[in-house]
Amino acid sequence: MTNADPMFPPGFLWGVAAAAYQIEGATDLGGRGPSIWDEFCTRPGVIAREETGAAATDHYHRYPEDVALMRDLGVDAYRLSVSWSRVLPSGSGEVNDEGLDFYDRLIDELCAAGVAPAVTLFHWDLPQALQDAGGWLNRDTAARLADYAAIVGARLGDRVRMWMPLNEPVVHTLYGHALGVHAPGQTLGFGALQAAHHQLLGHGLAVQALRSAGCGNIGIASNHAPVHAASDSDADVEAAEIYDHIVNWTFADPILRGTYSAPELAAILQGPVEDDLKTIAQPLDWFGINYYEPTVIAAPTSDEGSTGVLEVDLPPGMPFQPVALEGYPRTDFGWPIVPDGLREIVQIFADRYGDALPPIYITESGASYHDAGPDADGRVRDQRRIDYHRDHLHALKQAIDDGVDVRGYFVWSILDNFEWAAGYQERFGLVHVDFETQTRTPKDSYHWYRNLIAAQRQTVTASRS
Repeated sequence: MTNADPMFPPGFLWGVAAAAYQIEGATDLGGRGPSIWDEFCTRPGVIAREETGAAATDHYHRYPEDVALMRDLGVDAYRLSVSWSRVLPSGSGEVNDEGLDFYDRLIDELCAAGVAPAVTLFHWDLPQALQDAGGWLNRDTAARLADYAAIVGARLGDRVRMWMPLNEPVVHTLYGHALGVHAPGQTLGFGALQAAHHQLLGHGLAVQALRSAGCGNIGIASNHAPVHAASDSDADVEAAEIYDHIVNWTFADPILRGTYSAPELAAILQGPVEDDLKTIAQPLDWFGINYYEPTVIAAPTSDEGSTGVLEVDLPPGMPFQPVALEGYPRTDFGWPIVPDGLREIVQIFADRYGDALPPIYITESGASYHDAGPDADGRVRDQRRIDYHRDHLHALKQAIDDGVDVRGYFVWSILDNFEWAAGYQERFGLVHVDFETQTRTPKDSYHWYRNLIAAQRQTVTASRS
């Protein structure tokens, strides 16, 4: 694509994102209770190099420095997540005022810097006490999410610009409950769909709770991507359709249509599913899409699992098999770089849902490169990350030009951080973090993004004068 930066419509929102367990550290301070990720990280062999999020980037203590970086970057909004177990150490019951006070200070710091807070309530770090009671397999956890939403909404709602009850329920379901490579480490296969349903029910109940607390501008941050068949064969096409229904439409149709895309899916779920769907389908003010890469699916060729395209082989007997997407460059995480997939998925949403689709925000987009620390000139040269975001923004602008209502773009992430099971090697940040000293160094991509945002605003101002 061209090296020129695309120009977006006036009012387009520019943001950055991060998540509590990945950056906060201080897991045993301030009255915080343990989460499923604290427990998962104690298991031998599940996290690369046996690393944990116990220290992360020490954002808990260094948040003024991090907010100053966002202020100087010039972003409109910062998408953060609140640690459920920092607010409710047992997942429910007594509120930890010290935990809420931390988020009060962080929100105030952001507002003083001119950066709008965009808050995710559940970014995969369920309190361990709730997991001990059954976690997302227990229907009661959905109600506990709503209680938690009401508490946070009442305390922070006067200053928060955007709300997201859930982040990527598909990933938490697939990796955490079906394949076991993320917390809580369950290997339930299709049995994980019950956890998906309860997350979606929790989302709907949390939307209601936030609105009752006087909060508005509510959406979701949901991972989606195009799914393509490996060939034109009937078997591959059918396998791709099954996978597409499971990873995309199982998590969007209930919210935007009030139905499950496959009738047989609703039939295997427990509880009053039809009534639940009415709750899940609460009207949203916008819909957030996290995009990283498309998926190519073939029919299974044996009962030996997949080709390792996912973080772990699929169990035997799955009716689909992810295969490698060839012909594209890759990030250092091994993910193919397909900018047009971003244009394609937002267009798919527009075509599928029509007038039922609220405005879209890209709530995550980013790439991991194993950036070295600052060179002799004090620079972290990450041209590949600049190219990644520029090319994805060009693709997104094409979707907007084609009539899709996209309102904003959040870079994942503001800081290098703890990348879940991959530990600290995978670096997505615009800001380099030396994890031994916690020194922050803005990368070349940080300066590029700052210049891009400034140029967008300058163009808008010039057009109005």
